[in-house]
Amino acid sequence: MSAVEEYSGAIDRGLEGIVACSTSISTIAGTTLLFRGYTIEDLAANATFEEVAYLLWHGRLPQQTGLDALRKQLGESLALPQEARVWLLGLPKNVHPMDFLHAVVAGLSLHDPDANLLDRDATLRKATRLTARIGTIIGAYHRARLGQWPMDPCPDRSLAWNFLYGILGHEPDDEDVRDFEICLVLHADHELNASAFSARVTASSLSGIYSSVMAAIGTLKGSLHGGANEAVLRMLREIGSPKNLDAFLDDAFKTGKKVMGFGHRVYKEGDPRAHILKKMSERLTRKVGRPELFEMSAQLEEKMAARKGLIPNVDFYSATVYDSLGIPVDLFTPVFAASRISGWCAHVLEQYENNRIYRPRGRYVGERDLRYAPIAKR
Repeated sequence: MSAVEEYSGAIDRGLEGIVACSTSISTIAGTTLLFRGYTIEDLAANATFEEVAYLLWHGRLPQQTGLDALRKQLGESLALPQEARVWLLGLPKNVHPMDFLHAVVAGLSLHDPDANLLDRDATLRKATRLTARIGTIIGAYHRARLGQWPMDPCPDRSLAWNFLYGILGHEPDDEDVRDFEICLVLHADHELNASAFSARVTASSLSGIYSSVMAAIGTLKGSLHGGANEAVLRMLREIGSPKNLDAFLDDAFKTGKKVMGFGHRVYKEGDPRAHILKKMSERLTRKVGRPELFEMSAQLEEKMAARKGLIPNVDFYSATVYDSLGIPVDLFTPVFAASRISGWCAHVLEQYENNRIYRPRGRYVGERDLRYAPIAKR
């Protein structure tokens, strides 16, 4: 068998349908999303984000002592190292926030004594620091670009509370904190999505967790992954009113313009996270006096189902939820990172447990039997 024949099968664009690894972290089955065997509905209704992070990293929900220990470690890690604060505030702020996040995570690796250690204990320590500090970095970026000094994190408060505090500049409403915590739980992991796969590929070379997280951040930045919820809110603002929906859709279908927030590579009958966020969106948009945002979203969902058979994904209703919580639109993707950091770290930990470097093959479709010619004869 020739090399051409040997590697001509079992491929697809985007690796769709290709099983790339075995994992016990999360899985999608129909309209069910499981984290370590627990449905996302169960976790969103009952668990804190810190419990979910522990679950993803250790494979079980924590007992009280384990949860208390993790909360203490996260609280102690919220503040950035003193030496990092100097150069962080000197970075340019007129950049994409995901580029800023990427740069700061790279910088933090230079101040972490465990940076290049690959054993599980060291990787867990780094996972804890990264999970605690992503929100701190985002808050510092937002405050600094407004010409304001970053808020000092509160070690005895949750990650959800500290994130909103860092963005808003004041103590957040308790109900808003719980709603935001549910958002963090919903986005914590999602099987072998593009950013998780990037993290695993980087980890498989035995590069450290900082390199893996930086690869994941770069992947999440893309509009086909984490950037979609930003595009949803911008689209809703462009539409402006429910009465403009038909004209917007007619133009989108005529010109081939993508209607953001619909369709999913895996879910074909409904994204369970979208169902939870839809209810939250209806309540929160009413709470902040912007019910038309939900009404427009709900009508757009109905029209897309009728005209294209497409259903909303997690990005669609998360956009109006984040907007109602007071989060600026260009920080929607960083919010995603503040949650998904827990899943990325879980995938790195799992990759290290039974590692083999990723080395797929490509089907060659180029020229053959060419011969070099001197430059004067080409």
